[in-house]
Amino acid sequence: MTRFYGAVGYSHTVESEPGVAENVITERMYYGDVLGNTGRLNESDKVNPDLSMQGSISIVADPYAYEHFMKIKYITWLGVRWKPSTIDATKPPRIILRLGEVYNGNAP
Repeated sequence: MTRFYGAVGYSHTVESEPGVAENVITERMYYGDVLGNTGRLNESDKVNPDLSMQGSISIVADPYAYEHFMKIKYITWLGVRWKPSTIDATKPPRIILRLGEVYNGNAP
């Protein structure tokens, strides 16, 4: 089994000025295991097809991860930020993130 160490990005809404809210990304580092490693090109009407992963990463979660798992926006693996397609927080002390497409949103 391949080991994992990398960043997980969480999105939080903060008030940047009175009456104005914005999303801020914070990263936390986690250890875990890579449970699968299969890539796939999604054919579409685009010039360049989208890459998605079919694997999962199981992280050893801390209390922060359990409290905020629904705010996870990406997990960094192999130098790429991936959007999780599903998040399974029912197997303490681990959270299992099934990788989806490449994340192209805000980052810290």
